[in-house]
This record gives sequence, C-alpha cells and structure tokens, in this order.
Amino acid sequence: MKLSKALKDKLWGEAGPYSQAKLIIETRILDDKVSRVFAVVECEINPLTYEIIKQNRDHFKRDQKIQQLLDHSEYRGHEFGYVSMAFQEELVNDQIWKRAYVHLDYTKETIIKMHKFVMKLLDLRSKA
Repeated sequence: MKLSKALKDKLWGEAGPYSQAKLIIETRILDDKVSRVFAVVECEINPLTYEIIKQNRDHFKRDQKIQQLLDHSEYRGHEFGYVSMAFQEELVNDQIWKRAYVHLDYTKETIIKMHKFVMKLLDLRSKA
C-alpha cells in the first residue's frame, strides 16, 4: 500500500503527530499558594495509528489496555492526535512515584504494541 501525503502526515507529520507517553507533574494552585501536586501519566497517539487500531479493534479484544485507550481517548487536533490519561494521583508519598512509573511503562508498551501492529499491517499491504 503506497501511503498518500495525507496519510503520511497523519502518521509522521513534520510538526508531529508522533505518539508519546508523558509523566507530568501537575501543580494545582488555589488562591495564593500551591494546594496539591499530582503525578499524571498521559499519552498522545498519532491519528493514523489510532484510527487503524480502532478499525482493527477486534484484533485487540483481549487487550484491556488498548481497549481502555480506545474508549477514553479524545482527539485534540492534528498536532496532538488522540490523548488519553493513564494515571493521576496526588503526590503524598514516594509510593506514588513508583505507581506512576509502572503506568508509564505499560503505556509505552501499549503504544509500541500498537505501532508494531500498524507497521506490520502497512508492510503487508505494501506487498499485496
């Protein structure tokens, strides 16, 4: 399958949208002071990857992480693609960081699994 310019832009556009997993420190400010601080794990999935995975959802019917990502992602435009939050918890002790990193790791693994599927699918179609 030869990718059109439009499809290439959805997959590897110059200004993104590549997929990524992020660990974010979110500081909430109330009035004149910091009220709470959270660890947040968020991911952005490039549009073509998301759309191909969604079209092939049945292939991943036993993968709860991909199913949840598909169910809870929001399209934020071409620059960010599909965004989903995997974890959010207030930083009250060091255990929160450990849990955040576990969620970050499985988010990365999930994105890589999705990308591998898409790459294989595009490669198979290009040989047909």
